[in-house]
Amino acid sequence: MSETLSIAAPDGSIAEAIAYPDFASLISGAADAIAAAAAEAIAERGRFTIALSGGNTPRPVYQRLASAPLDWSRVHVFFGDERCVSPRDARSNYHMAKLALLDRVPIPPGNVLRMRGEDPPEAAADAYSVELRRELGDDGRLDLVLLGLGHDGHTASLFPGLAAVTETRRTAMASYVEFVGMWRLSLTPVAINAARRVVFVVTGDDKADILQRVLQGPRQPVVLPAQAIRPTARPAIWLLDRVAAAKLKGKH
Repeated sequence: MSETLSIAAPDGSIAEAIAYPDFASLISGAADAIAAAAAEAIAERGRFTIALSGGNTPRPVYQRLASAPLDWSRVHVFFGDERCVSPRDARSNYHMAKLALLDRVPIPPGNVLRMRGEDPPEAAADAYSVELRRELGDDGRLDLVLLGLGHDGHTASLFPGLAAVTETRRTAMASYVEFVGMWRLSLTPVAINAARRVVFVVTGDDKADILQRVLQGPRQPVVLPAQAIRPTARPAIWLLDRVAAAKLKGKH
């Protein structure tokens, strides 16, 4: 049975978290939450726009989401970040999402707007900013951005110390990440914080310490980039398994 927690940070801000008893129920809950948001957006605005996350945790979420009874012709897929590799490279976030989800649902190819990791990084980031503006209109609001959390506090490809973490104008940026030795493309907090919903999915006891620091430690967004994510429409929702949430202190 899941538990809903209200987590207070030292600066007085409140985060909402749902802790699931195990990994399987977290994956099911995350897929159900995305499907519900999609159905609501389609009913209200005629389409659903989502920025997908990369990494290992979202893969089973996407596999489960593929069986959701959605009108996939009204779903428009974007990406929160990308490695600067070919779309056929196993390291590509697009490649993972294609195998886990996009190839398994009747979504029109024109509804999938990937980041072109094979292009020169800065040109690819600028082009994606243009795509976002064209597809989302003047308000530039995605319906949902799905995010994870790295062991160093990064989210999307917003790594500690990068200029993209504190960007206030551009919606997508390219950065060379020395820690991983490669160029990355990422949405910036400008685009992420404008979304109607932001959902983090975090799993594993190895994430308990960094999760506690991000949600309840001192505010240091340059050091812990996930702290730069503060959506304007509503607080981010953190979907966790119980071991990831073990060190959080909050009210039920």
